[in-house]
Amino acid sequence: MQKQTFTLTILTLFISCGFAFSAPDTPETRRHEAERYLQATPPKALFEDMADKMAANLPPDQRDQFKKLMTSQLDIAALTKAMIDSMVKHFTTEELKALADFYGSPVGKSAMQKFGAYMADIMPTNGGRDHESAGEAEPIAPQSIAEITSR
Repeated sequence: MQKQTFTLTILTLFISCGFAFSAPDTPETRRHEAERYLQATPPKALFEDMADKMAANLPPDQRDQFKKLMTSQLDIAALTKAMIDSMVKHFTTEELKALADFYGSPVGKSAMQKFGAYMADIMPTNGGRDHESAGEAEPIAPQSIAEITSR
């Protein structure tokens, strides 16, 4: 009985220390975890996969042009910096750590491999509705995509 009590006491202290020694929530720790998150989900790969999957919704003769348009206009360095800065601003260290841990895990990586196909499913639909209309959302025409990306 004493051995069980001793073991339980040590285990309780060990768990308590884990909470006490968790990373402080500072801009530096947030930035570190945001960078770790982006290592698990590289923006360039995400956008390339998304463009590839979205292009499948277009006529075959427009796919290459669309993929080039969607990926060549991206400033990945600027996008990555903006993503990190925004994550540091809006998320805690603990939240960013959880995101990095999840997306770095096998199940998180599996989920991210499906993200491009998911985005391809939802992007052809505008999704926006007029304030006066409750009708169905209309597909975005390929020429509209060019207009959007040229802004």
